[in-house]
Amino acid sequence: MLHRFVFGLGLMSAAMLSHSAFAEAERTLQIVISKTAQSMTVYDGATVVATTRVSTGKSGHTTPSGIFSILEKRKYHESNIYSNAPMPFMQRLTWSGIALHEGNVPNYPASHGCVRLPPGFAKTLFDMTQRGVHVVVSDAPVEPLRIEHVNLFAPLKPLQTEPLLSDIDLRPTVKRKTSGPYEVAMNSAEETPDMTITSSISGRGEAPLKILIHRRGEREITHDVQVLLNDLGFDAGVADGIAGSLTRSAIAGFKRWKELPQNGPLLSSDFLTALYRSSGKNEPPLGQILVRQNFEPLFEAPVGLKNPEVPLGTHFFTASDIDRSHESAAWHTLTLPNVLTPAETRRLGITSDAKPSSAAAALERIDIPTDIRERIGTMMSDGTSLTITDQGLGLETGKGTDFVTLTRSQLQVADAKPAAVTKPQKPRRASAYRNGVGLY
Repeated sequence: MLHRFVFGLGLMSAAMLSHSAFAEAERTLQIVISKTAQSMTVYDGATVVATTRVSTGKSGHTTPSGIFSILEKRKYHESNIYSNAPMPFMQRLTWSGIALHEGNVPNYPASHGCVRLPPGFAKTLFDMTQRGVHVVVSDAPVEPLRIEHVNLFAPLKPLQTEPLLSDIDLRPTVKRKTSGPYEVAMNSAEETPDMTITSSISGRGEAPLKILIHRRGEREITHDVQVLLNDLGFDAGVADGIAGSLTRSAIAGFKRWKELPQNGPLLSSDFLTALYRSSGKNEPPLGQILVRQNFEPLFEAPVGLKNPEVPLGTHFFTASDIDRSHESAAWHTLTLPNVLTPAETRRLGITSDAKPSSAAAALERIDIPTDIRERIGTMMSDGTSLTITDQGLGLETGKGTDFVTLTRSQLQVADAKPAAVTKPQKPRRASAYRNGVGLY
């Protein structure tokens, strides 16, 4: 493809080409780092664009593994943790301090958690990327592979007469005293002046969507409980996913009505079954889909999950070559090893000893409502990504980020020990970027 040829020229002399020459292909780049091989490979789809040696975190300062994206770029930056150490051509991966940057690259892990790049390559990579480019950090080497599956999202032809967004029940980013349909966290009028579909046929017009599918947790279940209780006439307060005093009182009232035990878990399976049946609904959904664009939440909704007792695994998919005229896209995937602790498997309802699903098998198990699938199809563009994982939102996902999915190796799980507590600990204040209602 033409843009891959352009990148090849860029590796020989990035300074010879303007930034606009890279613009079309930047969003489909994917950076894959192996900590065991101490290497980095830059891909466009499954095509290798560049490779280099790197130096990741040393013992005691391990570089986290997982799926990240570039949040910030600075040609020159100084560490505010390690004595103002210089970090030229810095590309931030987390707001807690992990980044790609120029530095000394021996043939072994030597950094305090960041990924060091050789001087010449650091500048070339800086010129090649833009904010939002995905960075995958794995222990063993992994590589993206082409995948075709009926459950992957497909771009839809633009329809000027159809609204961009459908009326589905979504969670608000501000408190609202209603359980009716609403839209959430939409871009400003300056960003989306026309609320009809305006994406180009090539799929390059809009910023890529970042999509996460995971098992539902207490937050999502509590939100649904609040909505259903309010609809039944119990005052559960604002549907914010937090079980405050009003919500707890409403749950207790419902349990008295249905003669359910008051002791035991607040959201017991018997309570949830009775609540959904009383509301004329099926069993509680087990999965959740969340969508971001331009580092901001767009919407989220429940999805179905088959065989919930089996681990999903952690799989990352990226789309390129969007063709709306033929409603087609090229998808690539890679799977990251991710070991769950026994406590996590119990909390997530995983009871089978089966191995995690493959990428294709995980897609088979996800049941996405048609309106959600169509909504994504009208908005997706080159660089759109999908992460499927058992775990929910990690601590690094917050305001001004894409979805950050952290993974663990078997050794990390085996070495993990509960911290000894000698005296009551004061609750830690959430980081600034984690504050705010509705930011996931």
